Amino acid sequence: MPNDYPRSHRVADYIQRELSGLIRTELKDPRVSPMLTVASVEVSRDLSVAKVYYALFDPEERAETQGALERASGFLRRQLARQMNTRSVPQLRFYYDDSAERGAHMSALIADAVATNTTDDVEPDDDDQASSSTEPRAD
Repeated sequence: MPNDYPRSHRVADYIQRELSGLIRTELKDPRVSPMLTVASVEVSRDLSVAKVYYALFDPEERAETQGALERASGFLRRQLARQMNTRSVPQLRFYYDDSAERGAHMSALIADAVATNTTDDVEPDDDDQASSSTEPRAD
């Protein structure tokens, strides 16, 4: 029961909530896209490193936003330290989360495959109909 929701998960959830607010309100770097979303945070077991996964509405802003976030990581870490009640604050590492793009690409591939499906609906043969007759079965 004690490992149902370990401390690293609780810290990760807290960092995700606080970082999204800090980036939105405190970070004044124009290179950071206003359409940035903190998708998830993973914290190591020893709470020394936090992997912050973010998503963007416009993927073309990825390089600028990545650089700005890396540059602002110290500032964000200090702001987190003021709010967190822990001995140390994890080092922040930012990663672009492209799962939404990959999902859209897979959906497009599936839609294309369905649209180009050339198989015709085949009527069942007489043999198939005989095996699936509706006569009651004798037990």
